Amino acid sequence: VQLVESGGGLVQTGGSLRLSCAASGRFFSINAMGWYRQVPGKQRDLVATITRGGSTNYADSVKGRFTISRDNAKNTVSLEMSSLKPEDTAVYYCNAEVRYVATRLFWGQGTQVTVSS
Repeated sequence: VQLVESGGGLVQTGGSLRLSCAASGRFFSINAMGWYRQVPGKQRDLVATITRGGSTNYADSVKGRFTISRDNAKNTVSLEMSSLKPEDTAVYYCNAEVRYVATRLFWGQGTQVTVSS
């Protein structure tokens, strides 16, 4: 199973970006999917998660600014980010709980988001 993220980049404060992540490979289905972020020297933190049924959970710091969504038919998850702040600068990783012979958590390679002040 591979997760490939896209959509990162450089944006000014107050701007918007959309991140996408596509899962490929052999599996039965995907349970929860999510986005996490990490800055150098710090732990990887939750940004948002979404269940297969569409229930969402957000970090307090992004509530009202970020929206997570998924397309179960395409095995993709997206993160719409608006009103971006310099403190949102990080490497963003998607993950997916994938069901095959067993259920395992997979991670993407990460995509850099930089918000300039």
